Amino acid sequence: MRDLDTLTSWNSEWSDLKVAVLGLGATGFSAADTLTELKADVLVVADSASENRVEMAQVIGATLALGGTAEEQISALSAHMPEVVIVSPGYPVDYILLEWCRSAGVPMWTEIELAWRLRDKTGTPAEWIAITGTNGKTTTTQLTAHILTTAGLRAGAVGNIGIPVLDAIRYPDGFDFLVVELSSFQLHGMPRHGAGAISPLASVCLNLADDHLDWHGSRDAYAQAKATVYANTKVAAVYNRAVQATQSMVEEADVVEGCRAIGFGLDTPGPSDFGIVSDLLAERAFHDDRHNAAVELFTLDELRQRNLAAPHMLANILAASALTRAAGISVEALRAGVASFEVDAHRNQLVLESGGVTWVNDSKATNIHAASASLSAVDPVVWIVGGLLKGVDVAPLIQQHAKRLKAAIVIGTDRLAILAAFERHAPQIPVFEVDPTDTEHVMPRVVEIAHGIAIEGDTVLLAPAAASMDQFTSYSDRGEQFAAAVRERVGGSDDDTTDAPTATPTAE
Repeated sequence: MRDLDTLTSWNSEWSDLKVAVLGLGATGFSAADTLTELKADVLVVADSASENRVEMAQVIGATLALGGTAEEQISALSAHMPEVVIVSPGYPVDYILLEWCRSAGVPMWTEIELAWRLRDKTGTPAEWIAITGTNGKTTTTQLTAHILTTAGLRAGAVGNIGIPVLDAIRYPDGFDFLVVELSSFQLHGMPRHGAGAISPLASVCLNLADDHLDWHGSRDAYAQAKATVYANTKVAAVYNRAVQATQSMVEEADVVEGCRAIGFGLDTPGPSDFGIVSDLLAERAFHDDRHNAAVELFTLDELRQRNLAAPHMLANILAASALTRAAGISVEALRAGVASFEVDAHRNQLVLESGGVTWVNDSKATNIHAASASLSAVDPVVWIVGGLLKGVDVAPLIQQHAKRLKAAIVIGTDRLAILAAFERHAPQIPVFEVDPTDTEHVMPRVVEIAHGIAIEGDTVLLAPAAASMDQFTSYSDRGEQFAAAVRERVGGSDDDTTDAPTATPTAE
C-alpha cells in the first residue's frame, strides 16, 4: 500500500497507484484524465455519463463501471482494490459507495485535494484565493480574477465556477493566481490538516444562509463545511461584518501565523476593514496610515452608472477588493479592474424593456438569500419562483417581500411548500401555477401569464430561490429559456434587449 502522505507533487510516484473516481461529470473526468496522465491505474464508477465523456474516458485509458446496481458498483470497487478514491462533488455523505469506502478503510479525496497535491506541475505553484458563501460566489470569483488579470497577472477563475481546478493546474503556461470558487459540497470533504489540506493566500466566506440543508443534514453541518475555507490561510481571512457567523469562523480558524482578519461591510470601516464612508467605498486595511485614515476606492455614483450599486453587488466588490489587496494589487489596478468588469449572464440580467415593463433574468438566484437580494431591488414585481428548494423553508422570504409583490408564478416540482406559504402568509397575492409535467413549455407559459399581468412600471423577475435540475439542465438553461420566451412573446427592437453570453453551468 502506497504512503499517500508522500504524494505531494506532480513529480511524486503516482505510477500504478490504484485509484477509483466516483462520477464522470466535469470534475470526475478531469480527475480521471489527470490520474491516467500520471500513469495511475484508474477505475471510474458512475451511474451515468454523456456519450462523449464515456468515449474520452476510454481513449485516456480509464476502466469504466457505468450504471448497474449499487451492489454491482461495490463489486467493481472491491475488485479494483483502490488505494484512494476521488469523490466528485454532490455525492451524499451517506451514499452507499462512500459507506463502503469508510468500512473498507479506503481514503477519500476531493478533486480539490488532488489538485493541491499536484499544483506544481508547471513549476512554481500558483497562489490560491479561496471563495465560498451561500450567495455571490461566482460573481466575486470572476471579479477577483478579473482584477488580477487587469493588473497584468496570470489568473484563472476555477472550481465550482465550471472549470475544474485539475484542468487549471495542468495549463501549460501556468498561473500566478488561481481564484477557486468552492461549494459546500467541495468543502465538506476537504481536510483541514495534512498533506492534502489547501493553504490559500486569502480566503472568504461571503455570507451564510440556509441552503443545501437536505444534503448536509443541518444548519450547523452546512456552516462547518463553509468554515473549512479559512483553514491554513496565509495572508488574509476575509469575513462579512454583517454576518456574525463568518467572523466566528475566522476567530475559530487555524490559520498560518501572521494571517490577518479583514472585515468588509456596507457600514463605516474600522482599521483592517473595507466599507462605505458617505458615498465612497473605502479601505483601512492595506495602507500605511490605516489607523487614522481611509483610502478611497470607488464612488457610489460611478458604480451606479455601471449597474453595480445594488447592496449585494457592493458587498461582492468590497470582498474582491480585500482579496486582491491582500494579493498585493495596488489601488489604481483595483480601480481599473472594477471599471472594466461585466457581471455574468443570469445574474440580474436585463432581458428586455417593453411597454414600460422590465423583464429581468436572475436565474442564478438558486437559494433564498440570492432571491431576497434580487427582490429587494424591484417594486412592484411579478415574481417567478420555484424549482428544487433543497430542504429550505421559503415562507420567511414570502413574508419579507409580500408588500412588493403584484403576483407570483410558481414553477418546478417543490410547489406545495411555496403554495402553502403564500396561502398562509400572503393570501392577498394572486398566485399562478405552471403545469410541472409540461417541461417543454414551462417558460413560454410563464411569460404568457406574466405578459397578461404586468403593466407599465412593473418588473417581471425570474428569481426562483431554488435549483433548476427538476425541469432544466442548469440555472443557465433556465435563464436562457426564459429570455428566449420573453423575446418571442413580448418582442421589442434591438435597442430594447440585452444579449449576454452563455454562462458556464455550475453547481447550484
